[in-house]
Amino acid sequence: MSQNYTGSNSPLITTEPYKEFPANRYVESVSDISRQVDESENNGGIEPFLNDETPPTLSVADAIAQMLVNLGVSYAFGVAGGAMASLWGALSNSSIDVLNFRHEAGAAFAATEAYFANNRPTVVFTTAGPGITNALTGLFAARGEGAKVILLSACTSAPQRGRWAIQETSTYTLPSGGIFTPGALFNYAITIESAAQLPQIFRKLALAMAQPGGFVAHLSIPTAVQTSLVDENISLPQLNVTPFPMTASKQAIAKSVELLSSGPFAIWVGFGARDAAEEIIELAERTGAAVMCSPRGKGIFPEDHPQFVGVTGLGGHASVLTYMEQQPPLRTLVLGTRLGEPTSFWSSALVPKGGFVHVDIDPEVPGVAYPHVETFGVRSDIKAFVEELLQQLPDAPDSTMPLPRPERKAIEPAPEVDYPVRPEVLMAAIQKIIVEDTDAVVMAECGNSFTWSTHLLQFSEANRYRVSTGVGAMGHAVTGVLGAALASNSKAVGIVGDGAMLMNNEISTAVKYKIPAIWIVLNDARYNMCHQGMKILGLKGADATLPPTNFAMIARGMGAEALVVVRESEIEAALQQAIASNAPFLIDVVIDADRPAPSGARNKSLAAQGVKSSSAKNPAKQVSFPMV
Repeated sequence: MSQNYTGSNSPLITTEPYKEFPANRYVESVSDISRQVDESENNGGIEPFLNDETPPTLSVADAIAQMLVNLGVSYAFGVAGGAMASLWGALSNSSIDVLNFRHEAGAAFAATEAYFANNRPTVVFTTAGPGITNALTGLFAARGEGAKVILLSACTSAPQRGRWAIQETSTYTLPSGGIFTPGALFNYAITIESAAQLPQIFRKLALAMAQPGGFVAHLSIPTAVQTSLVDENISLPQLNVTPFPMTASKQAIAKSVELLSSGPFAIWVGFGARDAAEEIIELAERTGAAVMCSPRGKGIFPEDHPQFVGVTGLGGHASVLTYMEQQPPLRTLVLGTRLGEPTSFWSSALVPKGGFVHVDIDPEVPGVAYPHVETFGVRSDIKAFVEELLQQLPDAPDSTMPLPRPERKAIEPAPEVDYPVRPEVLMAAIQKIIVEDTDAVVMAECGNSFTWSTHLLQFSEANRYRVSTGVGAMGHAVTGVLGAALASNSKAVGIVGDGAMLMNNEISTAVKYKIPAIWIVLNDARYNMCHQGMKILGLKGADATLPPTNFAMIARGMGAEALVVVRESEIEAALQQAIASNAPFLIDVVIDADRPAPSGARNKSLAAQGVKSSSAKNPAKQVSFPMV
């Protein structure tokens, strides 16, 4: 997991620190949390939540809702059902805003993006059976992106298990491992069989939510247990815990200073550095370091800054490789990125002679992407680490040599008939009307929407641009845009493909709750990243086309406002109308399907992995879509 720190505005901060956890200590795991809490129950760090005046009619469902409120949860996204009716009711009667979505995966994507918009943990709720399994893709994305999300699900009560209950959810029907137990999907998972479990569960959640990084939990509550009463002798904890900062040791800082002072270095910024934007700018300007970023790191370092050399990875810029060839640094300081395939393509051209100084909160990250490259790993919060560097790292002399800049090809004049819309023209309009003239969050869906947006849009502020790289599920931006708009209390824009829009959209949900989401649909009647890739490979017979769809008509049919754009001359007016509207708004843009998306670096990566053209005449041709 790359570095994702909750930040100083966490709702868990109190004026009294949690005494058992000094500022420089990191809680290693949920089991460690449990052990340390057991040792500290008598030290005043956790106070009783309930007192003698609490009525003895508090149900498990009500207690869970109260504790989620105390954790700082403000939004719950999901799809209700009979098996979780009591829990649904308890959430609905709390201070948490409960939003009923049309599909559980969409709810989970929205919860993920709501977390990144307001830095507060979010809840996904589902009923039994398909409710849980439908949500798993979105929760998989939450884990991969580093969000803090709690899944509340219903399961079959013990007396009914194995008896073919409606939507039976038990070990008779679903695998227990990985869904109802911790593992690759959930950091923490448990089935609540008794109210007596609640105090320890809530202690673990409170401490986990105060850790740096993401945390995805699953609480499964049998239908009968939801309505069971909490014994008045059970003391539920006060869930106020100071966030745990993670700082590097003095030795690690000293070694980093030594390595970075021995020659010119570059800075590679990832999504985990999003709370350290000001410090990174100061570091770059004081040292003269060139700065590049991952796709998720766009905007953390201003893309219009003269020291910015480009985005790496999928949709990235050739200027980065130009810099590495013409002005190679001795080392690269990597801040909060896993350097996985979407960020680096594991390209040797991005490896400096002296290797990496790699900083992340996850000790398993440094050295994984490039196992044969000399890497000095530092486990630390990015902001704290850079602040230490600024105190100790000497300034570098000013460089007179200009750095390469991201390539910006001039857009050719519009043809006599400006139909269909060229994607690069659409992106230029989005840059002008949305990126530069508003503060809206902009999200890009996986596929060609991702590559066009990442390559052509420019951001000068952190937390304005969101893409999913690790999971890259279709429908993430289409539905996540609701969570971003809701939690930021402002406009949020999703740049999405027609395939994703058909797969999983929540227009109806946005209409119901008056969420000011904007969808810009790249409508080319294709899964076009796949279509273009198959064409390059020379493979025939694999059909990636879609029937032409009028998305504006669909959106209006669900109560949203919508426009169809077929000409380049219509784009700016449509975007301005969408921004001015208070309603959910969809712009259906008929784009030129044959314009090749900027996926060149991805092509080379796939070629290196053995994906080749089927054409004997040109075996070196490379595919431009992700390998399944």
